[in-house]
Amino acid sequence: MPDKVAPAEKPVQLPNAAPAANNEVKLKKELGLLDGVAIIVGIIVGAGIFVSPKGVLRNSGSVGQALIVWVFSGILSLIGALCYAELGTMIPKSGGDYAYISDAFGPLPAFLYLWVALFVLVPTGNAITALTFAQYILQPAWPGCEPPYAAVRLLAAVITCLLTVINCYNVKWATRVQDIFTGTKIFALIIIMVAGFWWLCTGHTENFESPMAGTNTQPGYIALAIYSGLFSYSGWNYLNFVTEELKDPYKNLPKAICISLPLVTVIYVFANIAYFVVLTQDEILASNAVAVTFGDKLLGVMSWIMPFFVACSTFGALNGAIFASARLFFVGARNGHLPTAIALINVRNLTPMPSLIFLCIITLVLLIIEDVYVLINYVSFVEALFTTLSVSGLLWLRYKKPDLHRPIKVGNIWQFNFLNYVSIILPIIFFVICAFLVTFPCYVSPWEVGVGIIIILSGIPVYCIFIDWKSKPAWLVNGSHNFNMACAKLFMCVQEDKTE
Repeated sequence: MPDKVAPAEKPVQLPNAAPAANNEVKLKKELGLLDGVAIIVGIIVGAGIFVSPKGVLRNSGSVGQALIVWVFSGILSLIGALCYAELGTMIPKSGGDYAYISDAFGPLPAFLYLWVALFVLVPTGNAITALTFAQYILQPAWPGCEPPYAAVRLLAAVITCLLTVINCYNVKWATRVQDIFTGTKIFALIIIMVAGFWWLCTGHTENFESPMAGTNTQPGYIALAIYSGLFSYSGWNYLNFVTEELKDPYKNLPKAICISLPLVTVIYVFANIAYFVVLTQDEILASNAVAVTFGDKLLGVMSWIMPFFVACSTFGALNGAIFASARLFFVGARNGHLPTAIALINVRNLTPMPSLIFLCIITLVLLIIEDVYVLINYVSFVEALFTTLSVSGLLWLRYKKPDLHRPIKVGNIWQFNFLNYVSIILPIIFFVICAFLVTFPCYVSPWEVGVGIIIILSGIPVYCIFIDWKSKPAWLVNGSHNFNMACAKLFMCVQEDKTE
């Protein structure tokens, strides 16, 4: 089903604007396979691995179950990524879940995803990453205590604005930043793994003597532990947000996924083993900066390198998230589900500048929230809900449109392709697990779940008034057009050329 475009919207063109060198104003295909891998790994390996070990352990109750959750979260993310490989090559549009839900179920569910992503999923994830960056970079200045939250919040705001400027200026600059800091964060995790295994080889095995002691078997808490684990893997679907800018997406999208997810899973499991070897459960649960606590205990005078590398890691993750998620809102606005101003492209740099700036503003507003773990549970529930909807869309399109071109089809065992040997049962398993993750936390965290549902449903009247209402009053149409023209003139932007 095609996207529904809001009626009575006037085109926005900026007079006397300098055109691009090739006289074509549109987003360019500038991302290769290495860039795709760097985006996925760079976004996944960010704040999560340095924040979520505490949340996973707290809800698991034991070291053994926490490691099981990390492995399970990686396998589940890989299955989900394979499903999204089919979706991304079957529906080769930027926008990720928004595009897939729209094609499978129509404009209203797609708009509700966009509504929640705009005000909850994306800016909250970016705020968490920015706060974690600030926490780690400032920690050495306040040894033995937490940095003042005002200083953390200010630095998080500054780095968010800086990365927004980089992404507004040049796509290649943003991807080079992503490539460099992806390598840096992998190096930091290698340091943690090597140091942890060295500690283990010296005979320190006491933390693994009773690995399953204290295991929490309640389904609700298991779901919350998986939430924290999945938060560390979140970002595996972000490359789908920029499919239109990916060179040869039919090949590079599944290749990037198959390289990135196994790599990240192995790194995460070994990094957590290193944490658990060196730190006791009480030390992990008492720390808001697990990697810094790890470095203080094991690295001695070189402990300063850990907060530095962690800050580099979260810096790269935030850059990748800003780059990819801004395209989601750009596509939503291009389809008439957000103000046209957000779908404008800067005529000199060919970047979606208004979308990037709008996302930056919302992220800055959310930086006032202090409890990062409430945000993780809150974001994870809403994200799991719409991921479930996207995968159900895959199953629905298999039934509704069996002849739709699918360069990658999970479950087609007759083609000689690794992805196609995966049984159709995997999308069904992924759907069932996502449904479990959506259902069981309702008993453990009803407040977060309830607020999430309210925010989702609040998008319905917004859709009815601003999207579905065909006979809008002239003052509303004119006001919207004037706002779009003001943004176009301010940011030197025009609408994307429609030529293919």
